Amino acid sequence: MQNHGHATAPDGSAVALGPVGQEIVFENDQVRVWEISLAPGQRQPWHHHRNPYLVIALAEADNRIDALAGGQPRLVHESVGGVVYREPGEIHMLTNHGDTPYRCRLVELKYLGENAEAG
Repeated sequence: MQNHGHATAPDGSAVALGPVGQEIVFENDQVRVWEISLAPGQRQPWHHHRNPYLVIALAEADNRIDALAGGQPRLVHESVGGVVYREPGEIHMLTNHGDTPYRCRLVELKYLGENAEAG
């Protein structure tokens, strides 16, 4: 199992970081594919993406993204079949902010992130 590490919150407290998803459903040296399923109100813990990634929504939901550094949360509506590309960035937490179950596949592009230096 990967060590996901720790971060320091703005108030100085230590925060344990979790994985970017709940279950790895496919992995090779180029990509890693995670399954994420969140019931209404459920959260994916604080985490940090080391790789650029795609999010492919399999079930529609209204989600909230909170940054560990603070600031206004981002509210995002994810539609079935919608695809979003994101660069690695801030430590954040994802919460299903709506009243429908959310499900997605998150595809990490390892060859552009953690394995880029090895190439």
